[in-house]
Amino acid sequence: MSFPSRVIINEVGPREGCQSESPPIATAAKIELVNALSETGVPVIELVAFVSPKWVPAMADAEEVLRGIRRAPNVRYTGIFLNVQGLQRALAADCAIDGTLTVSASNAFSKRNTNKTVDEALAELPAFIRTYAAAGIPVRRINVAAAFGCNFEGVISLDRVLSRIDDVLAIAYAHGQQPSSIKLLDTMGWANPEQIRRTIAAIRSRWPELEIALHLHDTRGLGIANASAALGEGVREFDTAVGGLGGCPFAAVQGAPGNIATEDFAFLCEQLGIETGVDLDRLIDCVGLAERIFGRTLPGHLAKGGLFRDVRPALARR
Repeated sequence: MSFPSRVIINEVGPREGCQSESPPIATAAKIELVNALSETGVPVIELVAFVSPKWVPAMADAEEVLRGIRRAPNVRYTGIFLNVQGLQRALAADCAIDGTLTVSASNAFSKRNTNKTVDEALAELPAFIRTYAAAGIPVRRINVAAAFGCNFEGVISLDRVLSRIDDVLAIAYAHGQQPSSIKLLDTMGWANPEQIRRTIAAIRSRWPELEIALHLHDTRGLGIANASAALGEGVREFDTAVGGLGGCPFAAVQGAPGNIATEDFAFLCEQLGIETGVDLDRLIDCVGLAERIFGRTLPGHLAKGGLFRDVRPALARR
């Protein structure tokens, strides 16, 4: 194993957690959660989605949330978008934007999530590139959704994932762009540790110049195991969600956990000697805040089990 010395944690809980809630979480509560997370040391917070309120009413207040937050100087505040119109909204909203080109490995999920087939989504990528270029933003990353499996198509073959990456890279190169990283999204929680290792090895063998990032869901309980496998392969960037919030509204299993919990992942890294820059005490406080906002117990573990320094005195008294 070759663990990284430090990881980058992208906190996606405010966006992932709020997007599926009905009735929607109040704007003020979203802002409160983002402000609290801004004090934990996470360098990136993904807090909104610029999507149609018709399809995702919980994200109708995206611009209002961005206007209302208290911006910490060392935090980047990002959002997602599924079409060029959404990208244009993000550009107008003072949202930090990485030039990202996204495609799904699953045609069925692509239709559900964006109302486009994979071929239609690929055909739209040049319009994204032109819009980025007009804003002075280079294409930095390729996202592959449903990269390990799909609730609607089943197992996704590694060959298909590699083919999707090839397709997007060809479009990027044809437009003078040089992506530097690939993010693999386990959108519906199908991955297992061996699959994670095989996929990372295959991508590195073919494109050794590209960094790999992961967006892992804990739908079936393997999220942290998958993260551990990826850390062992030297992966340095992960999306996580406070308390284990999340789940795609067009793919989630009702009642299942969302993304891997930020506090659980940060604790894993701490135990392995990997720096995160995150304050675990403040993160646990944020879990409590999120549970009050969402009105339920969240699936993360650390906030329930406690940090070791919290339990050692009790153990010593036994």
